[in-house]
Amino acid sequence: MTEYDFEEIETRWQARWAEAGTFEVTENPAHPKYYCLEMLPYPSGDIHVGHVRNYCITDVVARYKRMRGFNVLHPIGWDALGMPAENAAIQRGVHPEKWTRSNIAGMKRQLQRLGFSYPWSREIATCDPEYYRWNQWFFLRMLERGIAYRAKSPVNWCPKCQTVLANEQAEGGECWRCHSTVEQRELEQWFLRITAYQDELLDDMEELGNWPERVLVQQRNWVGRSTGAEVDFPVEGADPIRVFTTRIDTIYGATFMVLAPEHPRVDALVTGIPDEARVREAVARLRSQDRRARQAGQVEKEGVFTGRYAKNPFGGERIPIWVGNFVLMGYGTGAIMAVPGHDQRDFEFARRYGLDVRVVIQPEGAVLDGGTLEAAHAGPGRTVASGEWSGLDSAEAIARMTVFAESKGFGRGTVTYRLRDWLISRQRYWGTPIPVVYCPKDGLQGVPDEKLPVLLPKDAPFTGEGGNPLENVPEFVTAKCPRCGGAARRETDTMDTFVDSSWYFYRYLSPRKADGPFDARSARYWFPIDLYVGGTEHAILHLVYARFWTKVMRDLGLVTLNEPVVRLFPQGMVHKDGQVMSKSRGNTIAPDDVIRRYGADTLRLYILFVAPPEDALEWKEEGIEGAHKFVLRVWRLVDRHATDFASAIRTPIPAELSEPARALRRKVHQTIQRVTSDVEERIHLNTAVAALMELYNKISEVEEAIAEGPERAVLREAIEALVLLMSPFTPHASEEMWERIGRRRFVVDRPWPAADAAVAREESVELAVQVGGKVRARIVVPRDADEHVVRPQALAAVAEHVRGKEIVKFVVVANRLVSVVVR
Repeated sequence: MTEYDFEEIETRWQARWAEAGTFEVTENPAHPKYYCLEMLPYPSGDIHVGHVRNYCITDVVARYKRMRGFNVLHPIGWDALGMPAENAAIQRGVHPEKWTRSNIAGMKRQLQRLGFSYPWSREIATCDPEYYRWNQWFFLRMLERGIAYRAKSPVNWCPKCQTVLANEQAEGGECWRCHSTVEQRELEQWFLRITAYQDELLDDMEELGNWPERVLVQQRNWVGRSTGAEVDFPVEGADPIRVFTTRIDTIYGATFMVLAPEHPRVDALVTGIPDEARVREAVARLRSQDRRARQAGQVEKEGVFTGRYAKNPFGGERIPIWVGNFVLMGYGTGAIMAVPGHDQRDFEFARRYGLDVRVVIQPEGAVLDGGTLEAAHAGPGRTVASGEWSGLDSAEAIARMTVFAESKGFGRGTVTYRLRDWLISRQRYWGTPIPVVYCPKDGLQGVPDEKLPVLLPKDAPFTGEGGNPLENVPEFVTAKCPRCGGAARRETDTMDTFVDSSWYFYRYLSPRKADGPFDARSARYWFPIDLYVGGTEHAILHLVYARFWTKVMRDLGLVTLNEPVVRLFPQGMVHKDGQVMSKSRGNTIAPDDVIRRYGADTLRLYILFVAPPEDALEWKEEGIEGAHKFVLRVWRLVDRHATDFASAIRTPIPAELSEPARALRRKVHQTIQRVTSDVEERIHLNTAVAALMELYNKISEVEEAIAEGPERAVLREAIEALVLLMSPFTPHASEEMWERIGRRRFVVDRPWPAADAAVAREESVELAVQVGGKVRARIVVPRDADEHVVRPQALAAVAEHVRGKEIVKFVVVANRLVSVVVR
């Protein structure tokens, strides 16, 4: 028997693919295109098997689609800028670029050893000036259109990373990179006006029918569009305070008002009150609480009474004004009418401070009392205790009361959003320099296109102290004004690295293009992306920004589409010892170690078989042994017949076959159907592998019975189909086995096997036999058998249930069930 030397086989086939340029691809209108992509990796060091899962999924689909006749683009690159490289420079005393390039080289070697079908000529790294030049070009186009702008704003500041974080990067009050507690500071920052596209981001979700609903829900919630009304509440001795509410029908239940601690009216409201010092101290304490934790509801609700009162503009009732930590600036107006009977947050706050709870909406079939409520009734109902508006259902009350407020001049219908503009300023070195200068005479000036890229200096100091290293490089900071030629100061902020990953998939189309970010003709051919694989943790970061960026490019005339991705597939995480595999936890498994022991094909097969791709995977060493044994069994099966198949003249399959041969053919074509469906429609790769294992078992079962004579053609058909079907999963072994049975063309260039539905069809079927609507037995009969064949067998099977009774009706539903009605 020929030894299965996986290391020699795999490295040899990888070299042959590279030499032949097998996976290099160009536009070809004669073939349908398929753009298959995984989210580009960050080169933070060696990859582990948790990363490998993501790449295996897309590689199987890419190879399958290629065999189905598609022109497949399956590129790879590196999300290479960002804080980890700069932090490593500080900790290790190595320049961020050197650290990044070294990691890229190591990770590239690992990916190549796994045999992924990447066109390496299209490889990109976002740290290349040839790439980030176009980040700068896009920024300047946005600056010209008012999408990029500078403003003073409270920002999330990470004291350890010494940089500003976007809201999404400071969830829960922690830095998303180092997990330090985030502070609030007010700085001059650069923003992108993503709010100009907030309605499109919501409305265009109609085009995202192949995205998981949970991702769309997260994005809807993040944009947070709410339709309601703004209402002005008069304040005693001061200007009115405006609130936003989606439930104006509950306004008669407003028993107090709450302002966010950061609301600009708070200081004036508490000035001169008898207990001013105590109230100011309480407000300061509320302001110091972590904003992200407040937004996430992770702090106990607390507040302080301002000593001031407002008046309900509908009922005229006098209500106290409080400051509370559960109200935030940035959503609505930063002030709320508190309706504890119908809002749970207000209810909890009211119960804590002994404030009145009043019911003004009664649900259908119930009578609620504010004094005995255990929780707020937040749903609709019919208005009560609401003056002339009593007796209306909620929807009608909202419409009529909004019109009334508008007619009286104290309110108006409006729409608010949770989404805020994208803060892109970072006070770090290893990012794209923002291409503007500040001139004492001409003010802010964009760097001319012909001067791009603005390059990062090589000699910035990395001490971890003193803020942005770029500020300490005089040669970088000193610039000339492009308008007057005078001395100017260069912007030292760099861009958020999510800018890099918002459009990288377009750069793959023409990665060496020097006169534009990408080729428009190529974009028309390849886009949109047909399959995009990555984690759901990117639902409100990368995926929102990528959608926004495509819409901006559309408005710049660079593309014609609204959405960049047709199908999103979030893969599950890989776990070990019950925890997500992570370098920080020290529970990673290096693919290199597994490959040395079992080979790349075994690793690929195991990681795809052990769990559905969208579910979490628990790494178990014994599982990899099982996958390796399967590959060996198939190898030995092929080895037993390779010489004969390679030398023998191919003969047709006989018209008349024995039962073992018919059963094998049926299994072959059923397996083709099943694997095709699992890869094409559901991406259930684990069940596809299970089908391959079942086919191998069937071949082994009948192999000896049909190894000689004309029925050997059936065996050959089965083995060839098995090798072809396995090739996306175990490409190296499949190529070797394909060649050994006498086939010279690369297996990846062979057509995907076609199933013959007639051959795949079972010759017999199982029918459920019901008596009086209950299943009492099951029988096996020939497919499409009529009542004359089915009736005696069915009645015999349910004899005890029909004995002594009259059969009123006997119905056969072909190939499904039998229904017997008796009395």
